[in-house]
Amino acid sequence: MTIGGRATRLVVQILVLVALLALATFVMVRPYLSDDERVYEQGRIDQVVSQGPVTVSNVEWKLDSLKAYTTILDDKGEPIDLAGPAGTTIVVASITVTPKQGTYLKDRGFTCDAVLRDSKGNTWDDTQAYGYPLPTYCGDDDHPFTMDKPAQIAKIYIVPKNDVPNLVGITTEDFYLHKRVLITP
Repeated sequence: MTIGGRATRLVVQILVLVALLALATFVMVRPYLSDDERVYEQGRIDQVVSQGPVTVSNVEWKLDSLKAYTTILDDKGEPIDLAGPAGTTIVVASITVTPKQGTYLKDRGFTCDAVLRDSKGNTWDDTQAYGYPLPTYCGDDDHPFTMDKPAQIAKIYIVPKNDVPNLVGITTEDFYLHKRVLITP
């Protein structure tokens, strides 16, 4: 075999080896790069909106305010006991929601979940505050909702006092489309 034949054979072997390595890397990494559901479950935020309005799952959201309190009062002026542990602060998000066409209004209410988020990725679910002047969920019999008509609600969160300066907004999501939107104040 000549020197030119050996060199050609070596070049072809190296090219085949590089192609096989590239294919193996692609096959191994592909599930992590394109698995939308896994990335969604890890807390990916798809869109950041300042105050809104933004439509998610046929509901238009607008964050009116995000304020921290030591106590909140009911509609009679009495303090609401939320039984938070020592060293916590109450955070109230005032939100205007508008159910759009495609929202299922069961008994003139619907599901509207919003999670409080800080800059470190920590999240807090809202808590019920019975007697608060605004409805704290979108299925309240005393505050019925109408299609395409805005209504104001309040989401109330109990947050450790040290995390309050790091709060960045609320997130709402569409579970079926794997879409999560962060609404900042």
